[in-house]
Amino acid sequence: MTDNPRIAEVLDFLEKHGLGYKLHTHPPLPTIELALEYWKDIDSVHCKNLFFRNHKGNRHYLVVFECHKELAIHSLEHMLRQGKLSFASPERMERCLGLLPGSVSPLGLIHDMDLARTDSEGNLTPNEGVALKELFPNGHRVKLFLDKDLQNAERISFHPCDNTASAVLSNEDFMRFLEIWGGEYEWLDITAEV
Repeated sequence: MTDNPRIAEVLDFLEKHGLGYKLHTHPPLPTIELALEYWKDIDSVHCKNLFFRNHKGNRHYLVVFECHKELAIHSLEHMLRQGKLSFASPERMERCLGLLPGSVSPLGLIHDMDLARTDSEGNLTPNEGVALKELFPNGHRVKLFLDKDLQNAERISFHPCDNTASAVLSNEDFMRFLEIWGGEYEWLDITAEV
């Protein structure tokens, strides 16, 4: 196991839900460029993960795509159809995904669960400390956008909410993870841009 509480929390969640993973530890890798050297012997598709907020600051979007692809923010805005986007602040990353800059990961979605209750009339009541204005109608704070090329990957790797490790999951286990999370996700056709 690990003595890092962020990583331990993710691994505990995966194990509790019967999701398989292989953990690789390494020095802090806050950028793809640094990570590629450590990932070269790990057999999986490695991902770039970006966390955005809308211009009002009441919606959050996690975008996950193959790490060798580049994506201009204006192209992304057009694809997402969510208006003007900006990178989310470290405070928002911590609040919505339980992680720090350089460690953005869909595994942080374990912190985007059980944020509200729905009453008999379908109205959301947020839990203490959760702002109703940030919740999508499904009760989650984050909408996930995934590179459609990830559908064909046998194994996918992500930081487990800390950039001192990489967790490799089978595609099947990652899809089960998304089902357990229960939020909305959408596949995007992201082509490599230069």
